[in-house]
Amino acid sequence: MRLVLTWLINAVALLAVPYLMHSVDVTSIGAALVAALVLGLVNTLIRPVLLLLTLPVTLVSLGLFIFIVNGFMFWLVAQWVDGFHVDSFLSAVGGAVLYSVISWALSTLLLKNPDGQS
Repeated sequence: MRLVLTWLINAVALLAVPYLMHSVDVTSIGAALVAALVLGLVNTLIRPVLLLLTLPVTLVSLGLFIFIVNGFMFWLVAQWVDGFHVDSFLSAVGGAVLYSVISWALSTLLLKNPDGQS
């Protein structure tokens, strides 16, 4: 049940990004649900490999290159999912940051355990 709730929270976060950033567009709730699912799968399967491959650049940039990797994942999903569009790569980096912050905030508010542990 927690996995489904996390998926829904991520879809809501994805729906909120276009209100803050006009270069990102999500046309429908269905597109947001599919994009959130694909984004979760891409971040689970592809992102760790990319982080490992870009480890030297990430270390030299003191971790800032991770923003580029996250933006690439966001842009990649926008290329695959109909109804989810990002204007440019720079918009994808900004959208990924906003998406992460909104998703984290919603998860913190809505996914609290009753015993006080995360």
